[in-house]
Amino acid sequence: MAVPKRKVSKQRRDKRRSSHWKLELPGIVACPKCGTYRLPHRACKSCGYYNGREVIKMEKAK
Repeated sequence: MAVPKRKVSKQRRDKRRSSHWKLELPGIVACPKCGTYRLPHRACKSCGYYNGREVIKMEKAK
């Protein structure tokens, strides 16, 4: 049975495992109200609308 000659260090072990858990770019969608990009299933930060209704009161920009 094959037995390692030396202990694998934590750094070497973690370096090997790092490529398995790469994060993907989150999906970004355009807001149907104002057109700015936002994350899906979240209220728009620029206009305050979500699912066709205002959920965050935003002050009007002058």
